Amino acid sequence: MKVTSLIEIIGADFYSGVPDSQLRAFCDYLIDRYGTDPKHHIIAANEGNAVALAAGYHLATGKNPVVYMQNSGEGNVINPIASLMNDKVYAIPCVFIIGWRGEPGVHDEPQHIYQGEVTLRLLEDMDIAYFVIFKDTTEGELAAKMEEFQKMLAMGKQVAFVVRKGALEFDNKIKYENANTMNREEIIRHIVEHTGNDPIVSTTGKASRELFELREARGEGHEKDFLTVGSMGHASSIALGIAIQKPDRKIWIIDGDGAALMHMGAMAVIGANAPENIIHIVINNGAHETVGGMPTVAEKIELVTIAKGCGYPNAVSVDNFEDLDAELGAAKLRNELSLIEVKCSIGARDDLGRPTTTARENKNNFVDYLR
Repeated sequence: MKVTSLIEIIGADFYSGVPDSQLRAFCDYLIDRYGTDPKHHIIAANEGNAVALAAGYHLATGKNPVVYMQNSGEGNVINPIASLMNDKVYAIPCVFIIGWRGEPGVHDEPQHIYQGEVTLRLLEDMDIAYFVIFKDTTEGELAAKMEEFQKMLAMGKQVAFVVRKGALEFDNKIKYENANTMNREEIIRHIVEHTGNDPIVSTTGKASRELFELREARGEGHEKDFLTVGSMGHASSIALGIAIQKPDRKIWIIDGDGAALMHMGAMAVIGANAPENIIHIVINNGAHETVGGMPTVAEKIELVTIAKGCGYPNAVSVDNFEDLDAELGAAKLRNELSLIEVKCSIGARDDLGRPTTTARENKNNFVDYLR
């Protein structure tokens, strides 16, 4: 189905959410039509943030907002749906567009398997009526369902369209790029040259995939790395939990700007506890690159200033490899919490692979290494 047909049938003029590769056509359409004009389209820090933005839009206009997300974001929206939007509370209508990763019977990565199994069940538990969009879903079927949904929306209920893999199409090709020159895979290579035998906790997405392939290319094992496949935004908190219990080990975090934004409160907790053995690296390309490249707000804010305000005693930003190596070396030597923001280009190898070990194997090997 053409994404334009879905947009016309829903008939909304405000969208907020977190990008998803399954919704690439939908996300590209929004960028093509609205860009990031906040009156019509806001890329949120996390899915709960998007729901709250949608609620504000409805309160101001009386119209129905749309929130889009990968199904992994359902966990982030349960609270605002149950305690804010539900018709037993404020009865705020909303249309959800949800990419169905890990759909039963469709091959996907391990972090999506269980989420895919419970996607529809969670919607049912939240009293959200849903309709699954297939490749061969017709405009007539969609329009009939939307007419039914309109009656529910008028009563202050929420509804959802769950999008199967490849169900939506958009003809225009959107190119996402920035002016930065440093490549993320090369950045990670420089990081690994400084970490030595120190453990690394890496964020979800291409950063962990590149770290895995780098170890392979170097003929090294993977026991020093915890690859956070899924749980976007939580790698830094995982690292804090490790660092507190292993004060004699230097713990490195390879984070992304989208992940750091998604649960930025983690930086406040890290800064308040000020572990002397954490080096927090945020690779900032200003994009949700792993799921297509839609922009984050990270290029419009001062991560270094935020880190210092959260209590990080050392925080710097670099945009070239000479400065990166100098700051990595200095952080390695000091016994004090450090953050390094690395300005990064958008892009990755077309042949970038995925980890060949299972998540459980990664965990067990990492636990044995820490011990």
